[in-house]
Amino acid sequence: MQTSISPLRVVQLLKLTTALVALSLVWPAVPPGSLPGVGTAQAHTTNDWVSTFNPVMSGARWPWGGEVAPAGHHIVYSNYGYKNDFSMDVFAGASGKRVVTPFGTKTNTGHLVESRVVAVGAGCGSRNLADGGYRVTIEARDKATGVVLGRADVMHVDRVQVGTGAVLGAWTTIGYTSRFRSNGCYQVGTDAGIHVHLEFANAHRYACWLPYAYNAALGDLSKIGIVGAHYGGQRARC
Repeated sequence: MQTSISPLRVVQLLKLTTALVALSLVWPAVPPGSLPGVGTAQAHTTNDWVSTFNPVMSGARWPWGGEVAPAGHHIVYSNYGYKNDFSMDVFAGASGKRVVTPFGTKTNTGHLVESRVVAVGAGCGSRNLADGGYRVTIEARDKATGVVLGRADVMHVDRVQVGTGAVLGAWTTIGYTSRFRSNGCYQVGTDAGIHVHLEFANAHRYACWLPYAYNAALGDLSKIGIVGAHYGGQRARC
């Protein structure tokens, strides 16, 4: 028997195909296996967590000049097989500032935290570094229990100083801020708009962000969120 497809179903299929093509042009392609997931035995089922910190040294602002807060900021990347939990921009206002690992060194229970680079690559879908620099993905693991707490994607990084597999100490330099050419991936017209795009993801449930007033100054020790705690939804506020 020959089965015909209704006109409505054809329209739905065309819409789905168009959406998938659009996403492939906007989202950067990640080489298979470059961001491995966490196995069931490693999944973070306890409620230990680690604080995350402002990664831009020598003065930064969160967020600058009316930029969208994490409650509504666009999420570009994925880890552990799903889209990240929240994103935000931290504004440096100048090129050449150090960008460091955003994870703290201890959990809330006092366990040491290991930060390890799991991937380094061009962050924009064009794969051209001039369009937005590097994306550096860092994973935090509880050294006492061995469980993975979560990951951070640090984007718009120039002159990257670390490679895949590197274990990072406290406030280790991973690269520097820079102004890239303005395009669909990096829409910046002046030095005041120079920023680092950050995304965080728990290995289990959801990470959360700490609220600041618009244009609030961030110091080298300013906390910006928590990874590992069991919040109940995407873009959760701590």
